[in-house]
Amino acid sequence: MSKIDFTKEYFTMKEEEAIEYSKTVLKFFQEDAELTCKEIGDGNLNYVFRVIDKKNNKSVIVKQAGPVARISDEFKLSPDRNRIESEILKLQYSLAPGLVPEVYHYDPIMNCCAMEDLSDHEILRTALLKHKSFPLFADHITTYMVNTLLLTTDVVMGHKEKKESVKSFINPELCEISEDLVYTEPFFDCPRNDIFEATKPLAKELLWDDKKFILETAKLKFEFMNNAQSLVHGDLHSGSVFIKEDSTKVIDPEFAFYGPAGYDVGNVVAHLIFAMVSGQATMEEGAEKENYINWTKSAIKDVVDMFKEKFNKLFHEKATEKVAKYEGFKEYYLNSILRDTAGVAGLELCRRILGLAHVKDITSIEDKEKRTEAEKFCLVVGKKLIMNREVMLNGDSYLELIEECKR
Repeated sequence: MSKIDFTKEYFTMKEEEAIEYSKTVLKFFQEDAELTCKEIGDGNLNYVFRVIDKKNNKSVIVKQAGPVARISDEFKLSPDRNRIESEILKLQYSLAPGLVPEVYHYDPIMNCCAMEDLSDHEILRTALLKHKSFPLFADHITTYMVNTLLLTTDVVMGHKEKKESVKSFINPELCEISEDLVYTEPFFDCPRNDIFEATKPLAKELLWDDKKFILETAKLKFEFMNNAQSLVHGDLHSGSVFIKEDSTKVIDPEFAFYGPAGYDVGNVVAHLIFAMVSGQATMEEGAEKENYINWTKSAIKDVVDMFKEKFNKLFHEKATEKVAKYEGFKEYYLNSILRDTAGVAGLELCRRILGLAHVKDITSIEDKEKRTEAEKFCLVVGKKLIMNREVMLNGDSYLELIEECKR
């Protein structure tokens, strides 16, 4: 293959070109490397190449941002999202060491970055679809969230430094996708929605025709657009986490921007609920199912309660802002995050059922009646989380609501 000049202008790479890029630009491999490459991206936006040197047992991930989303060419995207992702991964690696992959290189011309290969891990959603449980997950993910969220707020950072950070991570194209797909389109009969036919009548009756409910989604949308509280991941679902028994790594922060901290926490909770619902619908009755469902419930509870516990501890240790230390402020501040957590969890449960971007937890339910019941359950729980978000202040409140919605 003739040498390619990667320094002139952007083009979307194929596997052969990713090999050449790894040799000539990254210089990651030894001279005698025997390289193979596979494009492994299964997300909605990017191309992900795994380049392997089996001879020397080395590998690297090269992730390239395309000019349009893979999910639909309607979404024209700024390649700057790759810079944002690279810089944020480096920052998060310093804030939450061991909980994000290491970034080796960022290339603004080819709109790509090279990072640690996590092939010894498994995508969390894939593992959950196999009904695997991870007792350390709640501990790991709450450490990640508390460190990356609280340490990027005005509570801890100097105000000028934080404002510069807000400016650096403005992410309008990706935020617009969230504003449309999470906060707007699922809550009316939008032509772009993709709805399971049996679910549509309930969507109209339960959500679209309820003006009080629709108003609450509008409030949450404006909270998302206007509350530059923390540097949020912005897309923290079970497809954005690599996991193995003793390790959790958060990936894909390209939706990151300064927004409400509860956005990340709510997404984690919602996707644990999806895992629970999927297991309930697809597993055979017996001890294995009981154990898995019990783990998903305990993980939901622990994510909320561990987040609170670690947040309180880190706030006490790291708060620098004088007024943040006033009596009662910490409780007020944390409760606002918990309120947003419940609201976002509710939005996510609804939008993954009604909107354009679904989750395999639900779409892989082959029995139509069970899928219909699963989708209805998610919508009912989602609505209640949004409407009752002011009182969803601990893990038990989530488990109580889940049990209530089963009846």
